[in-house]
Amino acid sequence: MCGRFGLITTPDATAEVFDLTAIDSFPPRYNIAPSQPILMVINASELTGGGEGRTAMLARWGLIPAWVKDGRDFPLLFNARSESAAEKPAFRGAMRHFRALVPASGFFEWRRTGGRDTAQPYWIRPRHGGLIALAGLMSPWQGADGTELDTGTILTTAASGVVAKLHERSPVVIMPDDFERWLDCRTLEPRHVADLLRPPPDDFFEAFPVSKAVSNARNLGADLIAPIGPALLPDAPEAGSDAQMDLF
Repeated sequence: MCGRFGLITTPDATAEVFDLTAIDSFPPRYNIAPSQPILMVINASELTGGGEGRTAMLARWGLIPAWVKDGRDFPLLFNARSESAAEKPAFRGAMRHFRALVPASGFFEWRRTGGRDTAQPYWIRPRHGGLIALAGLMSPWQGADGTELDTGTILTTAASGVVAKLHERSPVVIMPDDFERWLDCRTLEPRHVADLLRPPPDDFFEAFPVSKAVSNARNLGADLIAPIGPALLPDAPEAGSDAQMDLF
């Protein structure tokens, strides 16, 4: 699953990776939690019915389908299983019309060896650094009282590599060469992009233990991703592969 993540790069770097012509300034965010605003990238034409290129927007992390009358009585859908999202009533509209990319520097997962208090958090990031694009769904919502809110969720798939040592699920990562396909909701239906909803290669991520302070969403500092132990690496890295831990 993906219940916490971070976006700690600059707006300019984010704009370059996602080919954005403009992006509002934002500070590094080390501990993004459900119900908070998240950055989502979507084709401008999908959002407005016109325009060209991609646009970045803020959405509440926790999707509310358009047919929900009162969002206060609806569960916080911050993750969606990619295997069934195209058929589930809560997600099928967004899968068809509002596929998005969620920029991230990495995400957190907890290794549970006993009770909740003994869970060890890990910061999981691409082994060679840089930004990743998580597969997201966006849903504009309007309440019965006229409240308007853009909401979103992150798609998950079976975990692979080091993530599988921590949890059975992992966020879907869309590779740069596939950005356009994933975002093209005008000509491509969910069945046309189903092949993108797969785990990344086993050696894509590394993970290292970090402070348990990340478990409290009120903690926001850079110390939350400081390693407190050796990196967790794939069981059998290829001979000569680069297995060092590069820090931000």
